[in-house]
Amino acid sequence: MTTEILINARSYEVRVALVENGNLSEFHLQRPTEKGLIGNIYRGKVVRVLPGMQAAFVDIGLERTGFLYVDDVYISQNELDKQMLINDFGQEQYNFAPVLPDDELRRSQGMNIEDLLTEGQDILVQVSKDPIGTKGARLTCHITLPGRNLVFIPLTDHIGVSRKIDNEEIRQALRAKIEALRPQGTGFIVRTVAEHASEAELEADMEFLLLLWDEIKDLALISDIPSLVYEDLDITFRTVRDLFTHDVNAMIIDNKDTYDKLLHFIKTFAPQLQDKIKYYRDDTPLFETYGIELEIGRAIEKKVWLRSGGYIIIESTEALSVIDVNTGRFVGKNNLNETIFKTNMEAAREIAYQLRLRNIGGIIIIDFIDMEDENHREELFAEFKEAVKKDKSRINILRLSEFGLVQMTRKRSSENLHQFMCEPCLYCAGEGVLKSRRTICYDIFRKISRNSSMSGGLTITLKVHPRIADMLQKEEKNTAAQLEKDTGKKLIIIPLKDLHIEKYEIIWQQ
Repeated sequence: MTTEILINARSYEVRVALVENGNLSEFHLQRPTEKGLIGNIYRGKVVRVLPGMQAAFVDIGLERTGFLYVDDVYISQNELDKQMLINDFGQEQYNFAPVLPDDELRRSQGMNIEDLLTEGQDILVQVSKDPIGTKGARLTCHITLPGRNLVFIPLTDHIGVSRKIDNEEIRQALRAKIEALRPQGTGFIVRTVAEHASEAELEADMEFLLLLWDEIKDLALISDIPSLVYEDLDITFRTVRDLFTHDVNAMIIDNKDTYDKLLHFIKTFAPQLQDKIKYYRDDTPLFETYGIELEIGRAIEKKVWLRSGGYIIIESTEALSVIDVNTGRFVGKNNLNETIFKTNMEAAREIAYQLRLRNIGGIIIIDFIDMEDENHREELFAEFKEAVKKDKSRINILRLSEFGLVQMTRKRSSENLHQFMCEPCLYCAGEGVLKSRRTICYDIFRKISRNSSMSGGLTITLKVHPRIADMLQKEEKNTAAQLEKDTGKKLIIIPLKDLHIEKYEIIWQQ
Protein backbone atom coordinates (compact mmCIF):
# COMPACT_ATOMS: atom_id res chain seq x y z
CA MET A 1 0.00 0.00 0.00
CA THR A 2 1.30 3.46 -0.93
CA THR A 3 0.88 6.03 1.83
CA GLU A 4 1.69 9.73 1.50
CA ILE A 5 1.25 12.73 3.78
CA LEU A 6 0.57 16.05 2.04
CA ILE A 7 0.98 19.34 3.90
CA ASN A 8 -0.44 22.54 2.42
CA ALA A 9 0.94 25.28 4.71
CA ARG A 10 -0.05 28.94 4.60
CA SER A 11 0.14 31.67 7.25
CA TYR A 12 -3.65 31.59 7.70
CA GLU A 13 -4.24 27.84 7.52
CA VAL A 14 -2.33 24.54 7.54
CA ARG A 15 -4.00 21.51 5.95
CA VAL A 16 -2.77 17.93 6.25
CA ALA A 17 -3.98 15.06 4.08
CA LEU A 18 -3.19 11.38 4.62
CA VAL A 19 -3.46 9.66 1.24
CA GLU A 20 -3.58 5.87 1.02
CA ASN A 21 -3.40 4.26 -2.43
CA GLY A 22 -4.41 7.56 -4.00
CA ASN A 23 -7.45 8.03 -1.76
CA LEU A 24 -7.83 10.69 0.93
CA SER A 25 -8.11 8.78 4.23
CA GLU A 26 -7.67 11.49 6.86
CA PHE A 27 -7.85 15.26 6.67
CA HIS A 28 -6.75 17.68 9.39
CA LEU A 29 -6.55 21.45 9.41
CA GLN A 30 -5.47 24.14 11.83
CA ARG A 31 -6.03 27.87 11.71
CA PRO A 32 -4.20 30.26 14.04
CA THR A 33 -7.53 31.95 14.73
CA GLU A 34 -9.22 28.64 15.67
CA LYS A 35 -6.40 26.54 17.12
CA GLY A 36 -7.36 23.40 19.05
CA LEU A 37 -6.59 22.96 22.73
CA ILE A 38 -6.13 19.20 23.10
CA GLY A 39 -2.93 18.37 24.97
CA ASN A 40 -2.54 21.86 26.46
CA ILE A 41 -1.85 21.99 30.20
CA TYR A 42 -3.32 24.77 32.36
CA ARG A 43 -3.14 25.92 35.94
CA GLY A 44 -6.81 26.48 36.68
CA LYS A 45 -9.17 27.33 39.53
CA VAL A 46 -12.18 25.28 40.59
CA VAL A 47 -15.16 27.63 40.35
CA ARG A 48 -17.98 25.19 41.07
CA VAL A 49 -18.29 21.68 42.47
CA LEU A 50 -21.40 19.74 41.44
CA PRO A 51 -22.08 16.73 43.73
CA GLY A 52 -25.19 15.85 41.73
CA MET A 53 -23.11 15.42 38.57
CA GLN A 54 -19.93 14.26 40.34
CA ALA A 55 -18.01 16.86 38.38
CA ALA A 56 -16.53 20.33 38.68
CA PHE A 57 -16.21 23.40 36.50
CA VAL A 58 -12.67 24.77 36.25
CA ASP A 59 -11.64 28.22 35.04
CA ILE A 60 -8.59 27.83 32.80
CA GLY A 61 -8.70 31.31 31.30
CA LEU A 62 -10.95 30.53 28.32
CA GLU A 63 -14.35 31.94 27.37
CA ARG A 64 -16.09 28.89 28.86
CA THR A 65 -15.08 26.95 31.95
CA GLY A 66 -13.77 23.43 31.50
CA PHE A 67 -15.53 20.29 32.75
CA LEU A 68 -13.68 17.91 35.11
CA TYR A 69 -15.34 14.57 35.95
CA VAL A 70 -14.61 12.82 39.24
CA ASP A 71 -12.82 9.86 37.59
CA ASP A 72 -10.38 12.30 35.99
CA VAL A 73 -9.29 13.82 39.32
CA TYR A 74 -5.90 12.99 40.82
CA ILE A 75 -4.80 14.44 44.12
CA SER A 76 -1.75 13.84 46.31
CA GLN A 77 -2.20 11.79 49.48
CA ASN A 78 -0.93 14.69 51.62
CA GLU A 79 -3.51 17.10 50.20
CA LEU A 80 -6.25 14.49 50.56
CA ASP A 81 -5.37 13.97 54.23
CA LYS A 82 -5.52 17.72 54.82
CA GLN A 83 -8.92 17.94 53.15
CA MET A 84 -10.29 15.03 55.20
CA LEU A 85 -9.03 16.62 58.43
CA ILE A 86 -10.67 19.93 57.54
CA ASN A 87 -13.95 18.20 56.69
CA ASP A 88 -13.90 16.22 59.96
CA PHE A 89 -13.42 19.27 62.15
CA GLY A 90 -15.56 21.66 60.15
CA GLN A 91 -12.76 24.16 59.71
CA GLU A 92 -12.45 26.79 57.03
CA GLN A 93 -11.91 25.42 53.51
CA TYR A 94 -8.27 24.79 52.64
CA ASN A 95 -6.97 26.36 49.44
CA PHE A 96 -4.78 23.79 47.72
CA ALA A 97 -1.49 24.33 45.94
CA PRO A 98 -1.32 23.07 42.34
CA VAL A 99 -1.82 19.32 42.03
CA LEU A 100 1.71 18.09 41.35
CA PRO A 101 3.32 14.66 41.92
CA ASP A 102 5.29 15.60 45.04
CA ASP A 103 4.37 12.33 46.73
CA GLU A 104 2.28 9.22 46.21
CA LEU A 105 -0.89 9.99 44.28
CA ARG A 106 -4.27 8.60 44.99
CA ARG A 107 -6.88 8.29 42.31
CA SER A 108 -10.42 9.43 42.92
CA GLN A 109 -12.19 6.18 41.99
CA GLY A 110 -14.82 5.33 44.57
CA MET A 111 -14.66 8.81 46.09
CA ASN A 112 -17.04 11.74 45.77
CA ILE A 113 -16.08 14.93 43.96
CA GLU A 114 -16.81 17.02 47.09
CA ASP A 115 -14.21 15.01 49.03
CA LEU A 116 -11.54 15.79 46.45
CA LEU A 117 -12.12 19.35 45.27
CA THR A 118 -13.28 22.62 46.80
CA GLU A 119 -14.30 25.89 45.20
CA GLY A 120 -11.34 28.22 44.88
CA GLN A 121 -8.82 25.39 44.75
CA ASP A 122 -6.10 25.68 42.11
CA ILE A 123 -5.34 22.61 40.09
CA LEU A 124 -3.19 21.42 37.17
CA VAL A 125 -5.30 20.05 34.32
CA GLN A 126 -4.90 18.97 30.71
CA VAL A 127 -7.45 19.37 27.90
CA SER A 128 -8.63 15.96 26.70
CA LYS A 129 -11.45 17.21 24.44
CA ASP A 130 -11.79 20.53 22.64
CA PRO A 131 -14.87 22.71 23.30
CA ILE A 132 -17.63 21.40 21.05
CA GLY A 133 -20.78 23.40 20.32
CA THR A 134 -21.98 24.95 23.56
CA LYS A 135 -19.84 22.68 25.75
CA GLY A 136 -16.57 23.76 27.33
CA ALA A 137 -13.35 21.77 27.14
CA ARG A 138 -13.20 18.35 28.82
CA LEU A 139 -10.36 18.32 31.37
CA THR A 140 -8.33 15.70 33.18
CA CYS A 141 -5.70 15.66 35.92
CA HIS A 142 -4.31 12.52 34.29
CA ILE A 143 -1.48 14.26 32.42
CA THR A 144 -0.06 12.56 29.31
CA LEU A 145 2.90 13.78 27.26
CA PRO A 146 3.26 12.06 23.87
CA GLY A 147 6.67 11.72 22.26
CA ARG A 148 7.80 10.09 19.05
CA ASN A 149 8.06 6.54 20.45
CA LEU A 150 6.57 6.83 23.93
CA VAL A 151 3.72 8.45 25.80
CA PHE A 152 4.74 9.59 29.28
CA ILE A 153 2.12 9.28 32.05
CA PRO A 154 3.88 10.94 35.00
CA LEU A 155 1.17 10.35 37.58
CA THR A 156 0.91 6.57 37.23
CA ASP A 157 3.15 3.55 37.80
CA HIS A 158 2.34 1.59 34.66
CA ILE A 159 3.92 0.26 31.45
CA GLY A 160 1.69 -0.25 28.41
CA VAL A 161 2.34 -1.36 24.84
CA SER A 162 0.21 -0.39 21.84
CA ARG A 163 -2.30 -3.10 20.98
CA LYS A 164 -1.35 -2.71 17.32
CA ILE A 165 1.99 -4.34 18.13
CA ASP A 166 0.66 -7.90 18.07
CA ASN A 167 3.93 -9.88 18.21
CA GLU A 168 4.11 -11.08 21.81
CA GLU A 169 7.92 -11.43 21.82
CA ILE A 170 8.35 -7.84 20.64
CA ARG A 171 5.80 -6.66 23.21
CA GLN A 172 7.65 -8.35 26.06
CA ALA A 173 11.03 -7.07 24.85
CA LEU A 174 9.73 -3.49 24.69
CA ARG A 175 8.18 -3.80 28.12
CA ALA A 176 11.49 -5.06 29.54
CA LYS A 177 13.42 -2.17 27.94
CA ILE A 178 11.06 0.43 29.43
CA GLU A 179 11.16 -1.26 32.84
CA ALA A 180 14.95 -1.03 32.85
CA LEU A 181 15.02 2.60 31.72
CA ARG A 182 12.15 4.32 33.52
CA PRO A 183 12.43 6.08 36.90
CA GLN A 184 10.54 4.32 39.68
CA GLY A 185 6.89 5.27 39.97
CA THR A 186 6.49 6.69 36.44
CA GLY A 187 4.35 5.38 33.62
CA PHE A 188 4.98 4.96 29.89
CA ILE A 189 3.05 3.62 26.92
CA VAL A 190 5.02 2.32 23.94
CA ARG A 191 3.56 3.66 20.69
CA THR A 192 3.10 1.59 17.53
CA VAL A 193 5.89 3.45 15.73
CA ALA A 194 8.37 2.15 18.34
CA GLU A 195 7.93 -1.50 17.35
CA HIS A 196 11.46 -1.62 15.89
CA ALA A 197 13.00 1.26 17.86
CA SER A 198 16.41 0.74 19.43
CA GLU A 199 17.04 1.05 23.14
CA ALA A 200 18.99 4.27 22.48
CA GLU A 201 15.97 5.79 20.68
CA LEU A 202 13.64 4.83 23.52
CA GLU A 203 16.05 6.23 26.10
CA ALA A 204 16.39 9.53 24.21
CA ASP A 205 12.61 9.85 23.96
CA MET A 206 12.20 9.07 27.66
CA GLU A 207 14.86 11.59 28.68
CA PHE A 208 13.21 14.32 26.62
CA LEU A 209 9.78 13.64 28.14
CA LEU A 210 11.14 13.55 31.70
CA LEU A 211 12.88 16.91 31.20
CA LEU A 212 9.71 18.34 29.66
CA TRP A 213 7.68 17.25 32.69
CA ASP A 214 10.18 18.82 35.07
CA GLU A 215 9.90 22.07 33.13
CA ILE A 216 6.09 21.93 33.24
CA LYS A 217 6.13 21.40 37.01
CA ASP A 218 8.47 24.34 37.53
CA LEU A 219 6.34 26.60 35.33
CA ALA A 220 3.15 25.52 37.10
CA LEU A 221 4.50 26.68 40.46
CA ILE A 222 5.16 30.23 39.25
CA SER A 223 2.28 30.66 36.78
CA ASP A 224 -0.72 32.87 37.38
CA ILE A 225 -4.16 31.39 38.01
CA PRO A 226 -5.65 30.72 35.52
CA SER A 227 -2.98 30.46 32.83
CA LEU A 228 -1.55 28.24 30.10
CA VAL A 229 1.43 26.26 31.38
CA TYR A 230 2.23 24.09 28.35
CA GLU A 231 1.02 24.26 24.74
CA ASP A 232 1.06 21.12 22.61
CA LEU A 233 2.87 21.02 19.26
CA ASP A 234 1.24 22.64 16.24
CA ILE A 235 -0.34 20.51 13.54
CA THR A 236 2.78 20.11 11.38
CA PHE A 237 4.95 18.74 14.18
CA ARG A 238 2.06 16.61 15.51
CA THR A 239 1.78 15.12 12.03
CA VAL A 240 5.44 14.06 12.16
CA ARG A 241 5.02 12.74 15.70
CA ASP A 242 1.75 10.86 15.20
CA LEU A 243 1.41 9.97 11.49
CA PHE A 244 4.89 9.89 9.96
CA THR A 245 5.89 6.26 10.43
CA HIS A 246 8.10 3.82 8.51
CA ASP A 247 4.99 2.77 6.55
CA VAL A 248 4.67 6.24 5.00
CA ASN A 249 6.34 6.46 1.59
CA ALA A 250 6.68 10.25 1.47
CA MET A 251 5.79 13.47 3.25
CA ILE A 252 5.33 16.30 0.73
CA ILE A 253 5.26 19.96 1.83
CA ASP A 254 4.51 22.96 -0.38
CA ASN A 255 5.96 25.66 1.90
CA LYS A 256 9.74 26.16 2.11
CA ASP A 257 9.82 27.49 5.68
CA THR A 258 7.67 24.62 6.93
CA TYR A 259 9.76 22.13 4.95
CA ASP A 260 13.00 23.43 6.52
CA LYS A 261 11.54 23.31 10.05
CA LEU A 262 10.21 19.78 9.64
CA LEU A 263 13.47 18.58 8.09
CA HIS A 264 15.39 19.93 11.08
CA PHE A 265 12.86 18.30 13.44
CA ILE A 266 13.16 14.94 11.67
CA LYS A 267 16.97 15.04 11.66
CA THR A 268 16.82 15.40 15.44
CA PHE A 269 14.07 12.93 16.37
CA ALA A 270 13.83 10.44 13.46
CA PRO A 271 16.87 10.83 11.16
CA GLN A 272 16.13 7.55 9.40
CA LEU A 273 13.03 9.18 7.83
CA GLN A 274 14.59 12.41 6.52
CA ASP A 275 14.95 11.07 2.95
CA LYS A 276 11.16 10.70 2.78
CA ILE A 277 10.50 14.44 3.22
CA LYS A 278 10.00 16.19 -0.12
CA TYR A 279 9.58 19.85 -1.03
CA TYR A 280 6.83 20.45 -3.61
CA ARG A 281 7.93 23.01 -6.22
CA ASP A 282 5.36 22.74 -9.04
CA ASP A 283 3.17 25.71 -10.03
CA THR A 284 -0.02 23.64 -9.78
CA PRO A 285 -1.20 23.68 -6.14
CA LEU A 286 -0.30 20.51 -4.24
CA PHE A 287 -3.86 19.58 -3.25
CA GLU A 288 -5.12 20.09 -6.80
CA THR A 289 -2.38 17.85 -8.20
CA TYR A 290 -3.53 15.02 -5.92
CA GLY A 291 -7.27 15.72 -6.29
CA ILE A 292 -7.62 16.59 -2.59
CA GLU A 293 -9.58 19.83 -3.06
CA LEU A 294 -12.41 17.91 -4.72
CA GLU A 295 -12.44 15.29 -1.95
CA ILE A 296 -12.58 17.96 0.76
CA GLY A 297 -15.59 19.52 -0.93
CA ARG A 298 -17.35 16.16 -0.96
CA ALA A 299 -16.48 15.53 2.69
CA ILE A 300 -18.84 18.27 3.92
CA GLU A 301 -21.82 17.21 1.78
CA LYS A 302 -24.74 15.30 3.33
CA LYS A 303 -25.19 12.87 0.44
CA VAL A 304 -22.41 10.46 -0.55
CA TRP A 305 -22.89 8.46 -3.74
CA LEU A 306 -21.76 4.83 -3.93
CA ARG A 307 -20.14 3.34 -7.03
CA SER A 308 -23.15 1.08 -7.59
CA GLY A 309 -25.56 4.03 -7.76
CA GLY A 310 -26.78 3.78 -4.17
CA TYR A 311 -26.04 6.50 -1.66
CA ILE A 312 -25.79 7.30 2.04
CA ILE A 313 -27.09 10.38 3.89
CA ILE A 314 -25.14 11.69 6.89
CA GLU A 315 -26.92 13.93 9.41
CA SER A 316 -25.24 15.12 12.63
CA THR A 317 -26.34 16.88 15.79
CA GLU A 318 -24.10 17.92 18.68
CA ALA A 319 -24.00 14.45 20.28
CA LEU A 320 -25.55 12.09 17.70
CA SER A 321 -24.97 11.26 14.04
CA VAL A 322 -27.41 9.28 11.89
CA ILE A 323 -26.43 7.58 8.62
CA ASP A 324 -29.10 6.33 6.25
CA VAL A 325 -28.41 3.83 3.43
CA ASN A 326 -30.46 3.90 0.20
CA THR A 327 -30.35 1.90 -3.06
CA GLY A 328 -30.75 5.11 -5.11
CA ARG A 329 -30.19 4.44 -8.81
CA PHE A 330 -28.96 0.88 -8.20
CA VAL A 331 -31.72 -1.52 -9.26
CA GLY A 332 -29.68 -4.74 -9.44
CA LYS A 333 -30.35 -7.50 -11.91
CA ASN A 334 -32.78 -10.26 -10.90
CA ASN A 335 -32.95 -10.60 -7.12
CA LEU A 336 -34.14 -7.89 -4.71
CA ASN A 337 -32.41 -9.45 -1.68
CA GLU A 338 -29.09 -9.57 -3.55
CA THR A 339 -29.50 -5.92 -4.63
CA ILE A 340 -30.06 -4.84 -1.03
CA PHE A 341 -27.17 -6.98 0.23
CA LYS A 342 -24.69 -5.54 -2.30
CA THR A 343 -25.79 -1.98 -1.50
CA ASN A 344 -25.38 -2.56 2.25
CA MET A 345 -21.94 -4.16 1.84
CA GLU A 346 -20.67 -1.25 -0.28
CA ALA A 347 -22.23 1.23 2.16
CA ALA A 348 -20.49 -0.45 5.13
CA ARG A 349 -17.06 0.15 3.59
CA GLU A 350 -17.94 3.73 2.62
CA ILE A 351 -19.35 4.56 6.06
CA ALA A 352 -16.16 3.34 7.78
CA TYR A 353 -14.18 5.55 5.40
CA GLN A 354 -16.40 8.60 5.95
CA LEU A 355 -16.32 8.30 9.75
CA ARG A 356 -12.54 8.49 9.69
CA LEU A 357 -12.32 11.19 7.02
CA ARG A 358 -14.93 13.47 8.58
CA ASN A 359 -13.84 12.70 12.17
CA ILE A 360 -17.42 11.91 13.19
CA GLY A 361 -17.60 10.98 16.88
CA GLY A 362 -20.02 10.39 19.71
CA ILE A 363 -23.07 8.15 19.28
CA ILE A 364 -23.67 6.96 15.71
CA ILE A 365 -26.77 5.18 14.40
CA ILE A 366 -26.55 3.49 10.99
CA ASP A 367 -29.79 2.55 9.25
CA PHE A 368 -28.87 -0.16 6.76
CA ILE A 369 -31.53 -1.39 4.35
CA ASP A 370 -33.44 -4.16 6.11
CA MET A 371 -32.42 -7.72 5.12
CA GLU A 372 -34.39 -10.87 5.84
CA ASP A 373 -31.49 -13.31 5.35
CA GLU A 374 -29.69 -13.91 8.67
CA ASN A 375 -26.47 -14.92 6.87
CA HIS A 376 -26.48 -11.61 4.99
CA ARG A 377 -26.81 -9.72 8.28
CA GLU A 378 -23.87 -11.63 9.76
CA GLU A 379 -21.71 -10.98 6.68
CA LEU A 380 -22.59 -7.28 6.76
CA PHE A 381 -21.67 -6.97 10.43
CA ALA A 382 -18.34 -8.76 9.86
CA GLU A 383 -17.59 -6.56 6.84
CA PHE A 384 -18.24 -3.36 8.81
CA LYS A 385 -16.10 -4.48 11.76
CA GLU A 386 -13.26 -5.26 9.38
CA ALA A 387 -13.64 -1.92 7.58
CA VAL A 388 -13.24 0.17 10.76
CA LYS A 389 -10.01 -1.55 11.83
CA LYS A 390 -7.90 1.13 10.09
CA ASP A 391 -9.47 3.82 12.28
CA LYS A 392 -7.18 4.95 15.12
CA SER A 393 -10.06 6.21 17.25
CA ARG A 394 -11.60 3.93 19.87
CA ILE A 395 -14.77 2.34 18.45
CA ASN A 396 -17.49 0.17 20.02
CA ILE A 397 -20.07 -1.50 17.78
CA LEU A 398 -23.26 -3.35 18.75
CA ARG A 399 -24.69 -6.05 16.52
CA LEU A 400 -27.42 -5.32 13.99
CA SER A 401 -30.78 -4.92 15.62
CA GLU A 402 -33.94 -6.55 14.27
CA PHE A 403 -34.71 -3.24 12.56
CA GLY A 404 -31.43 -3.29 10.62
CA LEU A 405 -29.82 -0.61 12.82
CA VAL A 406 -26.21 -0.57 13.96
CA GLN A 407 -25.50 1.39 17.12
CA MET A 408 -21.90 2.41 17.72
CA THR A 409 -19.71 4.97 19.44
CA ARG A 410 -16.51 6.55 18.16
CA LYS A 411 -14.27 8.51 20.48
CA ARG A 412 -14.72 12.22 19.90
CA SER A 413 -11.97 14.63 20.97
CA SER A 414 -12.64 17.58 18.67
CA GLU A 415 -15.20 18.99 16.26
CA ASN A 416 -15.82 16.99 13.12
CA LEU A 417 -14.84 18.32 9.70
CA HIS A 418 -18.36 19.56 8.98
CA GLN A 419 -18.50 21.56 12.22
CA PHE A 420 -15.02 22.96 11.67
CA MET A 421 -15.45 24.13 8.07
CA CYS A 422 -19.08 25.24 8.14
CA GLU A 423 -21.27 27.58 10.19
CA PRO A 424 -25.09 27.85 10.58
CA CYS A 425 -26.83 29.25 7.52
CA LEU A 426 -28.14 32.80 7.96
CA TYR A 427 -30.68 32.22 5.19
CA CYS A 428 -32.45 29.26 6.80
CA ALA A 429 -32.13 30.00 10.55
CA GLY A 430 -29.70 27.18 11.16
CA GLU A 431 -31.64 24.40 9.47
CA GLY A 432 -28.82 24.01 6.95
CA VAL A 433 -25.18 25.04 6.73
CA LEU A 434 -22.87 27.08 4.52
CA LYS A 435 -19.12 27.32 4.23
CA SER A 436 -17.86 29.57 7.02
CA ARG A 437 -16.87 33.13 6.14
CA ARG A 438 -13.25 32.36 6.90
CA THR A 439 -13.28 29.30 4.64
CA ILE A 440 -14.70 31.45 1.79
CA CYS A 441 -12.03 34.11 2.41
CA TYR A 442 -9.31 31.48 2.21
CA ASP A 443 -10.83 30.01 -0.98
CA ILE A 444 -10.57 33.52 -2.46
CA PHE A 445 -6.96 33.92 -1.27
CA ARG A 446 -5.99 30.60 -2.83
CA LYS A 447 -7.64 31.44 -6.17
CA ILE A 448 -5.94 34.85 -6.29
CA SER A 449 -2.55 33.32 -5.40
CA ARG A 450 -2.97 30.67 -8.08
CA ASN A 451 -4.04 32.99 -10.91
CA SER A 452 -2.37 36.32 -10.14
CA SER A 453 0.48 35.69 -12.57
CA MET A 454 -2.06 35.47 -15.43
CA SER A 455 -3.14 39.09 -14.92
CA GLY A 456 -1.01 41.95 -16.19
CA GLY A 457 -2.84 44.69 -14.31
CA LEU A 458 -2.01 46.24 -10.96
CA THR A 459 -5.45 45.84 -9.36
CA ILE A 460 -7.88 43.02 -8.62
CA THR A 461 -11.55 43.85 -8.03
CA LEU A 462 -13.32 41.50 -5.67
CA LYS A 463 -17.14 41.48 -5.51
CA VAL A 464 -18.38 39.66 -2.43
CA HIS A 465 -21.24 39.49 0.06
CA PRO A 466 -21.03 42.29 2.71
CA ARG A 467 -20.23 39.78 5.48
CA ILE A 468 -17.28 38.45 3.49
CA ALA A 469 -16.16 42.00 2.74
CA ASP A 470 -16.33 42.81 6.45
CA MET A 471 -14.10 39.87 7.36
CA LEU A 472 -11.63 40.66 4.56
CA GLN A 473 -11.34 44.26 5.76
CA LYS A 474 -11.18 43.51 9.49
CA GLU A 475 -10.29 40.04 10.79
CA GLU A 476 -8.36 39.06 7.65
CA LYS A 477 -6.95 42.54 7.01
CA ASN A 478 -3.34 41.50 7.64
CA THR A 479 -3.64 38.38 5.47
CA ALA A 480 -5.14 40.43 2.61
CA ALA A 481 -2.29 42.95 2.95
CA GLN A 482 0.26 40.14 2.79
CA LEU A 483 -1.48 38.79 -0.32
CA GLU A 484 -1.22 42.22 -1.97
CA LYS A 485 2.48 42.28 -1.13
CA ASP A 486 3.04 38.75 -2.48
CA THR A 487 1.15 39.34 -5.74
CA GLY A 488 2.13 42.97 -6.26
CA LYS A 489 -1.51 43.87 -6.91
CA LYS A 490 -4.00 46.10 -5.08
CA LEU A 491 -7.21 44.45 -3.84
CA ILE A 492 -10.38 46.49 -4.32
CA ILE A 493 -13.24 44.97 -2.30
CA ILE A 494 -16.82 45.77 -3.35
CA PRO A 495 -19.65 44.47 -1.10
CA LEU A 496 -22.88 43.47 -2.86
CA LYS A 497 -25.80 42.76 -0.52
CA ASP A 498 -27.76 40.81 -3.15
CA LEU A 499 -24.90 38.36 -3.68
CA HIS A 500 -25.15 34.91 -2.07
CA ILE A 501 -22.64 34.66 0.77
CA GLU A 502 -20.77 31.75 -0.83
CA LYS A 503 -20.58 33.43 -4.25
CA TYR A 504 -17.94 35.94 -5.28
CA GLU A 505 -16.51 37.48 -8.44
CA ILE A 506 -12.84 38.21 -9.06
CA ILE A 507 -12.23 40.76 -11.83
CA TRP A 508 -8.68 40.75 -13.14
CA GLN A 509 -7.53 44.10 -14.53
CA GLN A 510 -5.58 43.80 -17.80
